Amino acid sequence: MDAIERIEKDLKLFAKNIKEVESIKVSAKEEKILKMAQNYRDDTQYYLDKKDFLTSFGCITYAHGLLDAIRLSHNLIIEE
Repeated sequence: MDAIERIEKDLKLFAKNIKEVESIKVSAKEEKILKMAQNYRDDTQYYLDKKDFLTSFGCITYAHGLLDAIRLSHNLIIEE
């Protein structure tokens, strides 16, 4: 899998996971965190279009981290 395929795969996963979070009630602070995650997702596409794959990958990784924090706090991620 090359860098572009990996980033596109992560973008699809982010889209799937953000839909999961949209179905729950979040606090105002969590809403700000979700907006930050979405902004990083948007930055991912921007840098992907610029062919800056390292920055693009960093952005989607950070977006996932923010989103996962919300998902974990609402028991949408099962801890093992």
